[in-house]
Amino acid sequence: MLAGASGLASAAGNGAQNAAKPTVVKAAYQAKQQTKRKAYAKRPAARVVRPARLSDGMRAGLHGAPDPLSLRSSVAYVIDQETQEVLLSKNEEAVLPIASLTKIMTALLISEAELSLDEMITITQADVDTEKWSASRLRVGSTLSRGELMHLALMASENRAAHALGRTYPGGLQVFVEMMNAKAQLLGMQDTSFVEPTGLSSKNRSSAKDLAVLVNVASDDSLLREYSTSPAHQVAVGRRKLMFSNTNRLVKNPTWEIGLQKTGYISEAGQCLVMQARVAGRNLIMVFLDSAGKLSRLGDAERVRRWVESIPVKSLDVVPVTDNETDTDQPRFL
Repeated sequence: MLAGASGLASAAGNGAQNAAKPTVVKAAYQAKQQTKRKAYAKRPAARVVRPARLSDGMRAGLHGAPDPLSLRSSVAYVIDQETQEVLLSKNEEAVLPIASLTKIMTALLISEAELSLDEMITITQADVDTEKWSASRLRVGSTLSRGELMHLALMASENRAAHALGRTYPGGLQVFVEMMNAKAQLLGMQDTSFVEPTGLSSKNRSSAKDLAVLVNVASDDSLLREYSTSPAHQVAVGRRKLMFSNTNRLVKNPTWEIGLQKTGYISEAGQCLVMQARVAGRNLIMVFLDSAGKLSRLGDAERVRRWVESIPVKSLDVVPVTDNETDTDQPRFL
């Protein structure tokens, strides 16, 4: 009996040990899997690198045209505002998308219409960008004065503000776009066409020569000069106070004397910049289109300024660029 009992006890012990083995193995497996999950979680997420979308200027091979200043813009045009002397020209007749440079025409029409700048305008769903789905700090339902919308459109390139200006023009948006094109023709801007007031559409197109004409006219408008060159502006939207900054950092540079400016960017247009500025005692109009790199348009403006300042006025000759050579070098996409 004792031997039998001992055998039963031994069998029971072995059974308990055998039963415990799967539990131990399972626990070890789970611990191992948890360690793997933790290690995997620490790995940096794989970046999806999307190829840069080529601008229209790059597709046309305009970046292959050389120039004596080694500009990063495929299109450049600099003239003396008083004498209309051309100081620098590079692909100035190429017709390209102009992005938010469009807003100069938008603001000019609003100013010339002498509409009340104090009239309150509400941002609606119609003002939301469905072309590029660009972000905006002006929520649907926000209400600002026409003057504030105009200020934000020129200074901060606010797309909903610009669209609301066109939408609330007498006759509506369609009439406003017709007026934009009519004004362009009146000014002799034969290579210019508009389809909307923000510049988000790549169908808003112009040439550097045409844009110089527009800047020349717009720079005579004191309101456009003030709004486009203010470094920053705060607006009250309901209970919120929003601070907007100028998209052109050169307006904060004390070494620059800028009368009017506007930046622009969509992938089809590249980085764009127009300015009316006083350099070396001369009022100049500068147009840079399809620049490669976010800050390169500002760098081009600096190069032109240093060049103009380094040469006596009487010795400043026209610098034409007529080489049609193409180049496959692609700019950095930002």
